[in-house]
Amino acid sequence: MKPVAVFRHSLTEGPGYFATVLDRNRVPWRLIKTDEGDAVPIDSGDFSGLAFMGGPMSVNDDLPWIAPVLALIRDAVGADVPVIGHCLGGQLMAKALGGVVSRNPVKEIGWGRVDILPAAESRRWFGECHSFESFHWHGETFTIPPGAVRLAASDYCQNQMFSLGKHLGLQCHVEMTPALIADWCKDWDQEVRSLAQRTASIQTPDEMLLNVEQNTARLHGVADRLYDVWMQGLRR
Repeated sequence: MKPVAVFRHSLTEGPGYFATVLDRNRVPWRLIKTDEGDAVPIDSGDFSGLAFMGGPMSVNDDLPWIAPVLALIRDAVGADVPVIGHCLGGQLMAKALGGVVSRNPVKEIGWGRVDILPAAESRRWFGECHSFESFHWHGETFTIPPGAVRLAASDYCQNQMFSLGKHLGLQCHVEMTPALIADWCKDWDQEVRSLAQRTASIQTPDEMLLNVEQNTARLHGVADRLYDVWMQGLRR
């Protein structure tokens, strides 16, 4: 089986629980570190699937790897190679497929409920789950690309997830682990504490780390379902 290409765009925003699920299912994967200058592959056919993680940059920034990544996503969708994107990764997918990425009305940082929209496509991905507590860390949002189906929303961001056949774009972070959350809280501690005093959509690091083991364990139950459905489409 060809590997899944996992794209990392920032040192502390690696694949997290997504890698755990791939390893548990004996799915080979290769980490492509755009943050360290790794070249973006041209041919999606070299992989069984593509996965894009988060990052502090915008998909609208003039960075050398963004245009090749957008082209690779379009190549993969055209070749029926499954793509999944987390936060920045979902925004990359949306932009590549004809959507628009712009500033969200508020920054959404911390734990918060995501509501699953009632639709057959939602049931395919989520089963009987109707809502879940996800982790969030974003200031921008995407529109749903043409032909895709909107799957989920939150109080602070109406477009939390979309699917296009076997491809899945997420604004929220279902890949989180306690270690990843601790790293992000450490990296952005002062900024987040200041922002949390001004808006209810942002939690303090202390709030995010409270009961973090239990919260991530519940989140992994949702991630297991999403990743299982996505992995069913991998090219063998």
